[in-house]
Amino acid sequence: MITGMTIAMTIAMTIRTIMTIPTHTITATITTPIHMPTTRLARARLSRARTRGLSVGFDYLRDPQAIYAESFRQVRAATDLSNIEPAAHALALRLVHACGEPALVADLRIAPGAVAAAKAALRSGAPVYADCEMAASGITRARLAAGNEVRCTLNDARVPSLAKELGTTRSAAAVELWQTEGAIVTIGNAPTALFHMLERIEAGAPPPACILGFCVGFVGAAEAKAALAASNLPFITLAGRRGGSALAAAAVNALASESEA
Repeated sequence: MITGMTIAMTIAMTIRTIMTIPTHTITATITTPIHMPTTRLARARLSRARTRGLSVGFDYLRDPQAIYAESFRQVRAATDLSNIEPAAHALALRLVHACGEPALVADLRIAPGAVAAAKAALRSGAPVYADCEMAASGITRARLAAGNEVRCTLNDARVPSLAKELGTTRSAAAVELWQTEGAIVTIGNAPTALFHMLERIEAGAPPPACILGFCVGFVGAAEAKAALAASNLPFITLAGRRGGSALAAAAVNALASESEA
């Protein structure tokens, strides 16, 4: 018969046993990982299931070329290009593809001849200046047939002292290091960079072949792009607060090559 005293003695002995186990042994036991199926094993199981005709996972496109083709088919179907010059159609579609918003084209502003000027500059090997690393990273180097150099000076060691000297942002100060004559300038982040670019040109700096103004935000973005649109410079910009590095990079990619892939 199990008595209350028997139960109490059993509990006491169990506690003493646990207390005699080294702490590191308990920790090792608790922290030992549970071995889950490896990625290779999981892939093999999926492959066998598909071979047997079983439905596994989600139904979605996996082929990169098919994804691009279907994506641009939908972009073309959803985008009204009636107010966009034919030379800029590929550019407009690429921008819509980058942000998923066909209505964007209504705010697209393009100076006469800007698309042709930008394409010619890229074909000639002109450098591309970007105001931030994200915009620079988004430019597909394989599309730059002339091997154009993509430059971002934001993290140059001289920029912090320049910003302090000029009393402005690092993004604006970084523009001081640009050699923009005949270059492509793409701005996808800082309105201050675009404002300072325009100030430099007004002060006599050689103008770029084309300025792509896609700075974004609530403070200064719409105003900076409006100032660009009011200039006599070759420009491509998006009116209002919308913009961003993805659009700044997409614009360069579209101008460098009309391939949709």
